[in-house]
Order: sequence, then C-alpha cells, then structure tokens
Amino acid sequence: MSSQDTIDSLVRRIEVLEAEADIRRIQARYMFLCDTPCPEYGVENDAQRIELILDLYTDDAVWEGVGDYYDGQFGRAVGKEAIRAHFQRFWPEDQNPKLLLNAHWLTSEQIHVHGDEADGQWIHFQPWLFDDGTSLIRGSRLNNAFRKVDGVWRISRTRTENVAVADLPDFFAASHAKKSVLMKAPGTNHTNEHVTHVTDA
Repeated sequence: MSSQDTIDSLVRRIEVLEAEADIRRIQARYMFLCDTPCPEYGVENDAQRIELILDLYTDDAVWEGVGDYYDGQFGRAVGKEAIRAHFQRFWPEDQNPKLLLNAHWLTSEQIHVHGDEADGQWIHFQPWLFDDGTSLIRGSRLNNAFRKVDGVWRISRTRTENVAVADLPDFFAASHAKKSVLMKAPGTNHTNEHVTHVTDA
C-alpha cells in the first residue's frame, strides 16, 4: 500500500468516526429536547422546543410509529410541517392530564455510516408521570436514518416500535423537578454555551 493509499484509508476511517460521533450527539440531543421538564436553557414553552427539534431534521424527513401498538397511536408524518403538527398534538396547550416528568434512556447503540447517509438502532426507555398521579414506563426500539446536508448531519427518519408499556404505581416519583436548571447554574451567568477553562502553567 502506498503512502497516499494509507492516508486515504485513514481519512475515510476518521470521517466515519466523526460521522458516528455527530449522529450520536444529534440522537442524544433529540432525546434531551423531548425530556420534561425540558433541560434546554432559555426554552420557556413547548412551541420553542418543537422548533429546536425540527432543526435536527432534513426538510423531507419522516417520523413514524410502526408495529401493532405505535402504528395506530403515532402514525406517519412526512416533512417538517407534518412533523411539527405531530409534536403539537403530542404537547397540546390544554394537555390533560398534564405531563410532569418524562426522561429518556438510550441503550444498545448501533450506528452504520454509508458515505453521506447512515442508520442507527437503539432501545430507549422512558418513565412518564402526569399531574393526576398516573404513571407508566414505555420502552421502544428505534431504527433511525440520517443524512449529511450542506456538511451537517441531520435526521432523515425517526422510526419507533413499541417494546413494552407498563403502568407504574401512582405518584411513583415522590419528588421531581418542576423546572430544569441544568444548563444554568444558580447564581452564575453560565448557559449552554461552551466554556473553556484556562489555568496557569
């Protein structure tokens, strides 16, 4: 193998590793923005968070629930306008009972990069707590697709399939945050902007 072949091979391998890292971040950010209370600093309502979620998607993206349970519950949305409407139905202003807590755990990751396209599979679990005390835990498999658009990886398909939904005891979380302050420490001006700490040599 020539020196140039070696360099080309290393470049391709680095590009795959960078793609996997970007895809991992974008999938985790999607879940982060779907948490309740929303931990993103400065987001005061669900309309704001929906727009941040939509920024993660390609213009022609698909969001779909599949399988016996999710097909009827979620259906299929194609394009950003349809996905926006899906999330607006998910977080209506007059939601009753009101969702108080929802947090996502991602596991069993697989990411496969094919040039400027990729797919990834995960299992995720999420507990739900509503203001009437009802609660449940939901588990799903994800089979998502991604595409690089103008040099930026975005989600081109979210596909979720139910694994299990189980009721939890009423008011299972004895205490829970009403609002997240994760991205802004009390008494500081820190936000979610990157902060570089410099120390003397």
